[in-house]
Amino acid sequence: MIVVCGEALMDVFPAGDTPGGVTLDARIGGSPFNVAVGVARLERPVAFFGALSTDVFGDRLLRALASEGVDTRLVARVDAPTTLGLVGCDAHGVPTYTFHGERGADRQLAHAALAWPALAVDAVQVGSYATVVEPVAATLRALVERARPHALVGYDVNVRLAVEPDLARWRDALAWHLARADLLKLSDEDLQALAPGVDAAAFARDALQHGVRLVVVTRGSAGASGWMRRAHASVEAVPIPLVDTVGAGDSFQAALLTWLFDAGSLSRDALDALDTEQLAAALRYSTRAAAITCSRRGADLPRRRELER
Repeated sequence: MIVVCGEALMDVFPAGDTPGGVTLDARIGGSPFNVAVGVARLERPVAFFGALSTDVFGDRLLRALASEGVDTRLVARVDAPTTLGLVGCDAHGVPTYTFHGERGADRQLAHAALAWPALAVDAVQVGSYATVVEPVAATLRALVERARPHALVGYDVNVRLAVEPDLARWRDALAWHLARADLLKLSDEDLQALAPGVDAAAFARDALQHGVRLVVVTRGSAGASGWMRRAHASVEAVPIPLVDTVGAGDSFQAALLTWLFDAGSLSRDALDALDTEQLAAALRYSTRAAAITCSRRGADLPRRRELER
């Protein structure tokens, strides 16, 4: 089983003016939440570990997880409001976010939530702003330390300066996870925010020296690249009619985890054994998933039958 950890929230889109204000379209979201749903839609076993509010939005998020087939036994319910992320998109479909969640439920994942039932866990995936806000960040660090001896650890950087504008906190989180993650994914925008002017290949070489097994940098319309100790591959993006890029990175990550699961590569030795051709196949699969998401509004991640067409 893959366990995806972090925040769940509501993405709120402006849907047009009314005589008295603005119509809003609230959709389930949050990067780790999306990744968990994405893996479930690709028909692989997945659980979500995070805190959901007991409010109406938290109820909706929990129902969505269950209806998608995500295991909800690790979900903690807390008496705090659901975080709202206001989403606007520019002319190119690139989203901008404003978050309302300073005391949101997604941050209130306490260490006590680590009292899990017995699960056979192949991989633990953490990422996004849950790794830099407290107390959830400390809980996820404790989880990573606990999981590393027996499970692959994935880290998706996913910088959100609208939540935490202090780049030092993001850099500290990156440094901590570099020493512990097996799979590291970040976008070229993440890289330029955290290490301005640093070439992706140079960053990947440094990450591999820290112990990361696979480093993936996504480049939007320019495709994606992956680096391992003995393999490197780059693939082009799939051309699509762009609606927006909301959830594209989450879709990529869900598909990458799924491809590795299907290939029997969710272990350190198996991951290390991937060759260049297999790495390219994994990246192509993941970019196809991201392209499908970009062809429709919001984080509407693809189902397995769509990727198999």
